[in-house]
Amino acid sequence: MIIDKLKKRNKVDNKENKVDIPVGKWVKCDKCSEILYKDTLHENFSVCTNCGNHFRLSARRRIKQIVDEGTFNSFEIDIKTVDPLKIDGYLEKIEGLKTKTGIDEAVVCGTGKINNEDAVICVMDGNFLMGSMGSVVGEKITYSIEKAIELKLPIIIFSVSGGARMQEGIISLMQMAKTSSAISKLNNAGILYISVLTDPTYGGVTASFASLGDIILAEPKSMIGFAGPRVIKQTIGQELPDGFQTAEFLLEHGFIDKIVERKDMKDTIYKLLKFHS
Repeated sequence: MIIDKLKKRNKVDNKENKVDIPVGKWVKCDKCSEILYKDTLHENFSVCTNCGNHFRLSARRRIKQIVDEGTFNSFEIDIKTVDPLKIDGYLEKIEGLKTKTGIDEAVVCGTGKINNEDAVICVMDGNFLMGSMGSVVGEKITYSIEKAIELKLPIIIFSVSGGARMQEGIISLMQMAKTSSAISKLNNAGILYISVLTDPTYGGVTASFASLGDIILAEPKSMIGFAGPRVIKQTIGQELPDGFQTAEFLLEHGFIDKIVERKDMKDTIYKLLKFHS
């Protein structure tokens, strides 16, 4: 493979000089196996230039794509992840992920401008325990919803998650009710909520706040559901329809309102904010 060859050698001798081959500057598309130059990929909104596959984004890169430069201000929420089940290594894992990802938990929340329109914005990050919803994630999202009500600002939540965080047991599952209750208060206050589903959005996140948006958008080919297709197939003992749980399937069946390509996401959200302002 090309990547293997690049990893094995940093330099290639040339008769006249030595040419540096940058290592770590290439990435392979999971869908079409195309080898892509990272800088070109990032310039294309982290979308494969060959097949259109939408790569998963970190919260930092998502905010950079969506929010006007220099306008994002994260909420200062002083809460820490707990270990209610006393699972060996859990808190050490959390600390390691904080260092690796540069964020404190699996969601980043704050205020910002989208083409000069103010909004509260929450972005989940799949690099942090697959965006699983523990007590801190649930609290940060609930806090953000309450701030949206207080500030009278629309809220946009980008979801990516494997579901509830099993390491926190019932406390994790309680976040479904807490976030859903907060969304109900938001609705009663007449505040716009745009939910954006990205690949993958599963479990307790899908079963709570992610599915309660006034407007629900999704990125192309995103996998969205409660349990995975394999689990469902084994449970009911039946073959599932083609494309089951893809964004396209859910759009056809009325679960989401629109599929939006990443390059169009900022302008689409802006138009919705402007229309409802």
